[in-house]
Amino acid sequence: SGLKIHKELAQLGGLENINVAGWKVSDDTVMHLATAEALVELGKDRDLPRLYSLIAKKYQECMNDMDGRAPGVTCMANAMILRPDVPEGWKIPFSKKEGGCGAAMRAMCIGLRFPRPEQLDDLIQVSIESGRMTHHHPTGYLGALASALFTSYAINRKPPVEWGKGLLDVLPVAKKYIENSNHFVAENLEAWSYFEHSWQQYLKGRDLLDGKGPAQFPEVYGVLERDAFYTTLSYSGWGGSSGHDAPMIAYDATLGAGDSWTELAHRAFFHGGDNDSTGVMAACWWGAMHGFMGVNPANYNKLEYRARLETMGRELHSIST
Repeated sequence: SGLKIHKELAQLGGLENINVAGWKVSDDTVMHLATAEALVELGKDRDLPRLYSLIAKKYQECMNDMDGRAPGVTCMANAMILRPDVPEGWKIPFSKKEGGCGAAMRAMCIGLRFPRPEQLDDLIQVSIESGRMTHHHPTGYLGALASALFTSYAINRKPPVEWGKGLLDVLPVAKKYIENSNHFVAENLEAWSYFEHSWQQYLKGRDLLDGKGPAQFPEVYGVLERDAFYTTLSYSGWGGSSGHDAPMIAYDATLGAGDSWTELAHRAFFHGGDNDSTGVMAACWWGAMHGFMGVNPANYNKLEYRARLETMGRELHSIST
């Protein structure tokens, strides 16, 4: 529960005293690096089928680095059936059971690669196709779209109150892409509405359907209240475990945190749901907007794979400009 996590956090001396030396990054970060490395390997080339083969290859390879990282069953199983060396071998069948957050947790860097408005079509296509390599269900791969899109918004200094409406405005374009893809079209369209409806209901509750704000939060919205609310957003009772609610919870935390890294962490990282997935997205958007503002160096100085992450960030910035 969030209460137990916050109690353990206090025993460690609070967020500012957490030293990550010797800690392992999660499966989310390992797969996020795989996405980034594929994007960097392709460079400025716009051969998207080749990019998808590279992503598929990287996803398979990174499965060898999952010991002790609690990887998702869906990600592991479907990554291993990909055939990167075969034309369109990165495509898998539709599944009613693949609405989890595994596609969303690894897609933020797509927004780093395609941050400009004129690159929106590429962002949509790459996030969807990378997502449905393991999560071929709209609830799953549209989470990847939200994750990447919000990263591009953060880079462009779009006010967070506008992000949710922006996502709803982009969904018809994504739907048209699916309709034209000739790949399990009927099954995808039949399952389409859950993601969109969930986001409409969430934004309505925060008074953000028009994207104007300010976001409306309950007067009392502490650890217990957030855990309860995150559960109501979920598909099966575990907040943040699906493609719709992982970016939603990260977004909710971003809206409520303002310019406080500590508040963002309390809302996005330290709750009783799938907190590494919500946390990785919220932290990425924070970095895109604020850099390391407010972040104690102990939280990242000795981070596992820090050098790889920094290299990918620099390379993605270079090829996106």
